[in-house]
Amino acid sequence: MAAAHPSDPRVGNLIARGRTADVYAWGDHQILKLFNDGIGADMIDHEARIARAVHASGVPTPPPGDVIDVDGRIGLIYARVSGVSMQDALMRRPWQALDWAKRMAELHAGMHERAFGAEFPAQRAVLRLKIARAAALPGDRREAALAGLERMPDGDRICHGDMHPGNVQITSEGTVIIDWADATRGNPLADVARTSVILRGMAESPLAGSAGVRFFVQIFHAVYLSRYFHLRPAGRDEYRRWLPLVAAARLSESIPGQAAWLLAQARG
Repeated sequence: MAAAHPSDPRVGNLIARGRTADVYAWGDHQILKLFNDGIGADMIDHEARIARAVHASGVPTPPPGDVIDVDGRIGLIYARVSGVSMQDALMRRPWQALDWAKRMAELHAGMHERAFGAEFPAQRAVLRLKIARAAALPGDRREAALAGLERMPDGDRICHGDMHPGNVQITSEGTVIIDWADATRGNPLADVARTSVILRGMAESPLAGSAGVRFFVQIFHAVYLSRYFHLRPAGRDEYRRWLPLVAAARLSESIPGQAAWLLAQARG
């Protein structure tokens, strides 16, 4: 059941509703990301800290404001950016798909030029925890994935952890990246592998819709990947080694319609 509109008069119209939070207008120039019950204060403080550090690094992202309480729910204020998500833009103007795929790759590659400090979550630790929690993984595959993870190289780059067209906002001033809840300090190639698994999983899911939609997502992914490795040429083989590990970790997220495909990818 959807949560009722908050009674606080400062809360404006509902803008979007997600798995973990609702987004409302907050004054003329800000939004309020109001988290659902069950999302702990520590997780919200973590997102705010990450978002501030990312914005300070120069990555194009809306600056966060205060963490507040609204009707007993915790909210995080962000600067409001006027525009549409890249995902919505693709639905409206699919003929621009190749240009937007290249732009997302450019944003991702630019992000990976910047480093996170040691105080932010380590990508390897997050992946290890997710693999350990993936109930759909057979025991031998879990052990193999955990062992393989330990052999992969670390990194200190800013990694988004959920980079896809729904988290890129197109504005009159340019494109910005939103939703840093899954950001880590880590290896850029693992972050690219995560984006590949997200996009390819969308195309392979029985919930994706028509064959045309699946083909469209596959083309977007291929162009994104080509442009990314044009900008950052090293590491294609390593990227491929990350794919089954990232798929194993994603199994812990119980994505509808993707369990069988993710399990096949995790087996390599």
